[in-house]
Amino acid sequence: MKILIADDHELFLKGLELILQDLEDNIQLKLAHNYTEVFQILQNETDFDLIVTDLAMPGANWLDALTKIHNLTPEIPIVILSAVFDSEIVQKTIELGASAYLPKTSSNGIILNAMRLVLSGGVYIPPELLNSSVCIEENILSQLKNKDSERETLTPRQLDVLKLIAKGCSNKVIAHELGLTEGTVKLHVTALLKALNVYNRTGAVVEATKKGLI
Repeated sequence: MKILIADDHELFLKGLELILQDLEDNIQLKLAHNYTEVFQILQNETDFDLIVTDLAMPGANWLDALTKIHNLTPEIPIVILSAVFDSEIVQKTIELGASAYLPKTSSNGIILNAMRLVLSGGVYIPPELLNSSVCIEENILSQLKNKDSERETLTPRQLDVLKLIAKGCSNKVIAHELGLTEGTVKLHVTALLKALNVYNRTGAVVEATKKGLI
């Protein structure tokens, strides 16, 4: 597994490097200290499995930086690790294509579990924000808590997403087909994984087929 990690604080960067070594064996890490270095790396290397970055770093405005990173590597999940913890900023990063937003105060276990969730196709939202005023299309986040039954939990839109996943469509293609943002699609995928009690998209398709959902 190959991961790009970026932070302008050397101590935190080195600490994150140690934490991520526990994600799996034979992990390869590429380090960047600002957005300028991130862009330079991504111009030459796009075979990363994951990008983990601070939000506020030298080299670019974070809004422009996330947009550029996502445009350069649309299929690579992005995880934000930041000291900034604001519901509107979290929502905006998800809309821009991020798959997770983690406070820098998160424990090692939470960081690793969030990475695993993202690598399986899900989205990680800090628990503190699950009951906040963040408004996501169709109140997707509240769907994650509803497990009465698969059909009751999955909204018509989530079933649409599931059918496109079964066809092998990427989040980008699904977003285009359904007129959604990629961030919203990622939240739907997370809801699907939770509802079907699986850990990845392939498992979701298999389980949904067994249950006659698709």
